[in-house]
Amino acid sequence: MNARLLRTLAIAYGFMLPMLALKAVYAFWPILFGTYLAFTEYNIISPPKWVGLRNFEELFGLGAFAARGPDRDFWYGLTNSIKYVLVVPVIQILSIGLAMLVNRQLPAIGLFRTAYYVPVVTSFAVVGLMWNWMYNQYGPVNFILTRLGLMDAGNPTNLLSNPAIALYAVMFVTLWKGLGYYMVLYLAGLQSIDKSLEEAAVIDGASRWQVFWNITLPGLRPTILVCSLLSTISAIKVFEEIFVMTAGGPAGSTYTAMYFVYAQAFQDFRYGYAAAAGLVIAVVSLIFGVINFRLTRGGNSS
Repeated sequence: MNARLLRTLAIAYGFMLPMLALKAVYAFWPILFGTYLAFTEYNIISPPKWVGLRNFEELFGLGAFAARGPDRDFWYGLTNSIKYVLVVPVIQILSIGLAMLVNRQLPAIGLFRTAYYVPVVTSFAVVGLMWNWMYNQYGPVNFILTRLGLMDAGNPTNLLSNPAIALYAVMFVTLWKGLGYYMVLYLAGLQSIDKSLEEAAVIDGASRWQVFWNITLPGLRPTILVCSLLSTISAIKVFEEIFVMTAGGPAGSTYTAMYFVYAQAFQDFRYGYAAAAGLVIAVVSLIFGVINFRLTRGGNSS
């Protein structure tokens, strides 16, 4: 390796070093320490005490916990988290449609793109308060539903207080807030597709649907992989929406796996048990990621 190449590498790594240091402190070390805590009993007051697989045995109802069975709160929360994955295909389809809509040279198109992105950069504390008001029994959502005949005007209810639909109401907020983010990613993907391919297809007599299905969609496949993977992981580890809007209620209907981790760590001070639950959630996210990757055929665009 010559001196010039070594100097180039030194400069490159010199620029990357501050970010790598931050990654090590705020990402890699928490992952390693959290994995270690999963095999310990830790209440933040006393030093961590190694307990081996006991936390996982309690989660799965094995060993000394076989008589009690699996931790129902955790598995109920994980079931709700997996239900939350239903939002993924909806948000991807709508984001692609929205990206195609704003991928045009129209007057004030930049304003429309910005407007769609505003919810993404809005704090979830603000979003949660706003949607709590909108879902109120006398809020605008109920007003529209009663006008459409979908709700009894004489007996309006807060949608977040109905155990049957509270989780889906929170899902809609996630959909509304994340739509602009994925729209921008798909917009970048659309603009990277060679326009001459679409023009050639139109000249050959292809319809808009044929152009979309045979050229646009294959060209977006790498972006679909990234977006669907990100949204799937976000859905499984959903927490902010639940914490701000419902705190797991009503009657536990919006209780999710990450809310279980929060409750175990910051309410019951069982940090080792919470870390073990978090590790299980990470494995579930990895499994869904592999499934996602297989369904999109590795993101190949050809």
